[in-house]
Amino acid sequence: MKFAISRAADVLLGGGVIAYPTEGVYGLGCMPDDAEAVSRVLRIKNRHPGKGLILIASEKSQLDDWIDPDGRQIPDPDPSHPTTWVIMAKPHVLSLVRGDHQTLAVRLTTNPTAAAICDAVASPIISTSANLVGKPVARNRYSLHRRFEGCVDYIVPGDCGPASGPSEIRDLRTGKVLRPHTT
Repeated sequence: MKFAISRAADVLLGGGVIAYPTEGVYGLGCMPDDAEAVSRVLRIKNRHPGKGLILIASEKSQLDDWIDPDGRQIPDPDPSHPTTWVIMAKPHVLSLVRGDHQTLAVRLTTNPTAAAICDAVASPIISTSANLVGKPVARNRYSLHRRFEGCVDYIVPGDCGPASGPSEIRDLRTGKVLRPHTT
């Protein structure tokens, strides 16, 4: 697995796009400050840039350069119920990442592979579900390879889990659920 994490980091730091396991589904990711790579993720998914994307991190300090200081109040993650928090973004965050919002969606990942990737690049990374808009999300390696081999630069081996689908999204200030946890 050490080789896979090192390879993923090299691809990300070289401007590439990876597919990798998260808490409940496979994700597509890149470095969040690389506009060309972020644009490529949006094209691969056929996702409208106004919707914005999620950043995942292995620890809160990785988010310091991306979100308002109030974001340090993010609750500790629950592996069986991943929650993405919407927080005010710092002004430099690419509009391709924020979308049409002044906020940014962030999650502290509990998936060991995803966390190791964040640690290897010493940064949060983009995390958006591995699917085309409106199509089912890749939840097993077979469907991930079938749909995305040749579209991404590296598919990181590993399993999703233990959650059963994409994360819930909540507003950190109000606690309001913006997207329920899906199964």
